[in-house]
This record gives sequence, structure tokens and C-alpha cells, in this order.
Amino acid sequence: MPQIKIRGIDANEICKISKKLVDDLVDVVQAPRDYFEIECISSVAIRDGKVENAYPFIEVAWFDRGQEIQDIVAKIITDTIRENLGIQSLDLAFTVFEKEKYYENGQHF
Repeated sequence: MPQIKIRGIDANEICKISKKLVDDLVDVVQAPRDYFEIECISSVAIRDGKVENAYPFIEVAWFDRGQEIQDIVAKIITDTIRENLGIQSLDLAFTVFEKEKYYENGQHF
């Protein structure tokens, strides 16, 4: 954990930045490298009856780490995508898990 879920950006493009992205996040988030999961979700946008590419949207699902760390993570992800993939406009949102409502192998944290 954290889980980084990406829509609207090709998985092959995300592969190009995945190592650098996690490298940059490990120290900030203070989580082991193998806790990070990047998931590319295929999606199709439909606008006015036409199929279009989905707008780039990134969701970070994690346990709360405070506003300062959240702001830094948002900047790292946004800057990495902009600088390396040439995507200038994207949205990013955080979903915060509550420890007593998150279970691993039937046990909550």
C-alpha cells in the first residue's frame, strides 16, 4: 500500500515511468518499495454518443499520512507524468482507508 490507480493513460506509457515514480515516492511515504501497487485501469469515455479517450485520472488509495505528505505525493506524481509522458492536464484524488475498516487476510490493521 499505497495503491496508485491510473485511468486514461496507456499502460505501456506508465511502465516507462513506474520505476522512477516509486523510487521518488518510497522515501516520502516511508513505505517499503514492495508496498506500492500501480494499477492501470482501462476505461473508455463516452461523450455525446461518441467513444473518446478517457481523461487522465489518478487515484491514490492509502492510509492517511497528513496534508504535507499528501501534497508532496500529488506533486511527484503530477510532475513525473507531465515531464516524462508529455501529459499536461490530469486530475488526481486521494482515498483514505481507515485502519479498522481495512482487512488483510481477514485481520484489520
